[in-house]
Amino acid sequence: MPPHLGLVCITASTAVRYRTITRKRLLEHSLDGQRKLLDELYRSNIQVLDNALRYCEAEGIRLYRMPSSLFPFSDEDIGREVLAPLAATLARTGARALERGIRLVMHPDQFVVLSSDSAGVVENSVKILQMHADIMDLLAQPRTPWALLEIHGGKADRDDALVANIARLPDAIRCRLGLENDEYAYSASEIHAICLRTGVPMVFDAHHHIVHEKLDSYEDPSVGEMLDKARATWAVPEHQLVHISNGRTSFNDRQHSDLISTMPSSYARAPWIEIEAKSKEEAINGLAGWRAATG
Repeated sequence: MPPHLGLVCITASTAVRYRTITRKRLLEHSLDGQRKLLDELYRSNIQVLDNALRYCEAEGIRLYRMPSSLFPFSDEDIGREVLAPLAATLARTGARALERGIRLVMHPDQFVVLSSDSAGVVENSVKILQMHADIMDLLAQPRTPWALLEIHGGKADRDDALVANIARLPDAIRCRLGLENDEYAYSASEIHAICLRTGVPMVFDAHHHIVHEKLDSYEDPSVGEMLDKARATWAVPEHQLVHISNGRTSFNDRQHSDLISTMPSSYARAPWIEIEAKSKEEAINGLAGWRAATG
């Protein structure tokens, strides 16, 4: 079966666009005013999420990464208070995704650093992860890596701290958690070793790998080898998720290009691929021929 290609957060067109709000603007209002603003924003973003699922269904896209800022400030008491009455609406949205076979995942932002040597940073990281897990629960998504929460390893050379902090995570987070290799702090082999220690699945990113290892081709044998090693960390191998992007100005440029012009041949056997390209659905459409050739 050809790989399923995933849309990341928004579309290049205006079809899928979410609202947000800054803390400064929110705090300009009274508590009641803040609740009203957040309620309007949350309801609007639920409608956009519904639209995104309809868009994915119409385009044959089976994987959708929801934005980490789907419900701003829902990691705080006021946000949780406003979001709670919307539980039934969110459950219906999540049920529709499951019925349509659309996989929902999230990628918390760079402030999540479970390997930090600062207790405060780790505490805040868990708080942010709990918000994402709560959203998945409200959407009635399974507590498995099907509803993946993808994060990076964080601070380098802190393997033991990362392993220990993952072990202490609440089930709603830990059962969905996946670790991704990056360009600097944690190589693919290092993240793989941590995944083996924690029982957390590995999200292999071929572009991060070639940048970290200074490789000149996705056909380097290590790309396919790491893809297969990563798959072995998934309890359900058919749910393995990987990332792909191309360098903007050169092959090893860490900045993402608009489209995907080069795919690793080994990715033909990857079941789920998030397309991390600037032009979003245009990049996915541009891969139709490649995908068809893998089937």
